[in-house]
Amino acid sequence: MSEEFKKIESLLEQLKEYANTRVAQLKFSVAQKLSKTIADLVAALLAGLVFLAFLFFGSIAAAIAIGDWLGKLWLGFLLIAGVYGIAAIIIWKAKDRIIQIPLLNYLIKQWLTNDAEDEKD
Repeated sequence: MSEEFKKIESLLEQLKEYANTRVAQLKFSVAQKLSKTIADLVAALLAGLVFLAFLFFGSIAAAIAIGDWLGKLWLGFLLIAGVYGIAAIIIWKAKDRIIQIPLLNYLIKQWLTNDAEDEKD
């Protein structure tokens, strides 16, 4: 009887160690996925800021060039503003398809992939 208790006690100790190992592995996996997601978002934000600077200065140059070509500087800026207005309307109408769905797919890929697939990357 004493030997059976020792076996049960040993089994319970192994189960406890296994559970602790799984919890530690889960914490590590969450930390790894969270850090990768945050790093990707920060990189995207920085790239977006650089792109916005490029777009800003390019738009000013285009507006001045169009204004010189048309003979009225304000008309060049008005045309560039109109292009941005049309682009904003198109983006707003298609926001689900061009923003929400790709973002959702990215988050699903980051958070719901198996750890074995993560090790390949």
